[in-house]
Amino acid sequence: MGCVQGKSTSTYSSSRGLEKLKQEYRYAKRGNEVQKLPGKGSNAMLVRYERDNKDVGMVNGANGNGEKAVAREVETVMKNGANGNVSKRNVPRKIGGDELVSGWPKWLVDNIPGEVLSGLVPRSADSYDKLAKVGQGTYSNVYKARDKDTGKIVALKKVRFNTSEPESVKFMAREIMILQKLNHPNVISLEGLATSRMQYSLYLVFDLMQSDLTKVISRPGERLTEPQIKCYMQQLLSGLQHCHERGILHRDIKGSNLLIDRDGVLKIADFGLANTFNPKSNRPLTSRVVTLWYRAPELLLGSTDYGVGIDLWSAGCLLAEMFVGRPIMPGRTEVEQLHRIFKLCGSPSEDYWKKMKLPASFRPPQQYKPGYLDAFGDFPYSSFGLLTMLLALDPSYRGTAASALQSEFFSSSPLACDLSGLPVMYKGEDEPSKTKDRKKHRTSKTKQSYRKKHEGHEAKDHMTEQKKDDTDTSRGKSQNFSFILQEKLLKFLSGASLDK
Repeated sequence: MGCVQGKSTSTYSSSRGLEKLKQEYRYAKRGNEVQKLPGKGSNAMLVRYERDNKDVGMVNGANGNGEKAVAREVETVMKNGANGNVSKRNVPRKIGGDELVSGWPKWLVDNIPGEVLSGLVPRSADSYDKLAKVGQGTYSNVYKARDKDTGKIVALKKVRFNTSEPESVKFMAREIMILQKLNHPNVISLEGLATSRMQYSLYLVFDLMQSDLTKVISRPGERLTEPQIKCYMQQLLSGLQHCHERGILHRDIKGSNLLIDRDGVLKIADFGLANTFNPKSNRPLTSRVVTLWYRAPELLLGSTDYGVGIDLWSAGCLLAEMFVGRPIMPGRTEVEQLHRIFKLCGSPSEDYWKKMKLPASFRPPQQYKPGYLDAFGDFPYSSFGLLTMLLALDPSYRGTAASALQSEFFSSSPLACDLSGLPVMYKGEDEPSKTKDRKKHRTSKTKQSYRKKHEGHEAKDHMTEQKKDDTDTSRGKSQNFSFILQEKLLKFLSGASLDK
């Protein structure tokens, strides 16, 4: 291994250098920027100089098959450093053609202020073992992963973007900047960032949550109690208050984006569609946000001038959903969604159209009267005021998250339960013996079904994986449906009757 060091003639041995690399975040290290290179050589590595020329440069071309571009840079460094005479000009810091700045890809540094990245340590995606894919959205995939250094189980959110398109990079960078502005128990915390070996993929690192609100609501045969609903709703509104007071709109509040940890703490997550806002500014914002079933009427009518009311509308939909056990307005199209909204809230008055100045003036073919009493008649009386406030057609009547927390709903009996009184949604990790029993049971079932299959009792698979746009669907319904089909299929494969 050749070695070059600026302002010093000491060298590093091959074994010592490799051991140091293994200990420092796999390939990215905050101080000296050790980077693992792609190429056919198994040990092709390069440590480039920082702008102050204080870093150590190490090169190893095991078979001479490393990247050609990198090899030319390495050759220059070696020639200049053979006698300890390193040129003081800056050496380009590139891997696969991508320049690095303080361990971060240049396209990332160019789009994110330095203070945002200052509290984060550059990591490699190779520092994590992906265990399973746990979620998929319009702009990202989420994986359950294990940190190779610490053994900690985390969630890796792989963000989709194009490094050659500045707008795509800025869209991705916005989520990181927003997350760094937030610090609240009911808002997900960004634990770190990791880049792939070729620097073209970015992963956001979060603590792994055990469940989400959609899974809690859609539990077969179980319904949330009023104290449990109040506890979840208080946490949601507290998190929204924190976001709104810092000038941030989430713009996609729904059950699957409200994660719940093993202690029952609800955390607002997935800020991919979030944006900053200023009530005093007239900066137009896109109306193509929020999942359809939770989208406020002004968005459906094309408004580009909106505020916290769109998040509060979504929160109102979720409050009713927790009582009913399913989404209350599952429209299939935007027109159908507006019909459902007008059927609940009544047809807009002429004053509404004049005040809102909406680009679209969708008039329903018939006049609807408010249907709150029919829709919420079975709910606790104390919830009626909060629901009608959050689900008001006029966003100015929805108030704020802070005012919603002062609602009679939360001060009336029964009060919100403690976190310990919430449903327990995690299994297995804290119950190793039961996990083993479940694995044995599944293995037995698999063997039985295998024998049945080869005896001529083959079963057709009636389940088809549904891939839908994350902005226009709800997970709860499909998960419940898949659960029922899986249960029936398991009985069928084990020889049981489907009619039982």
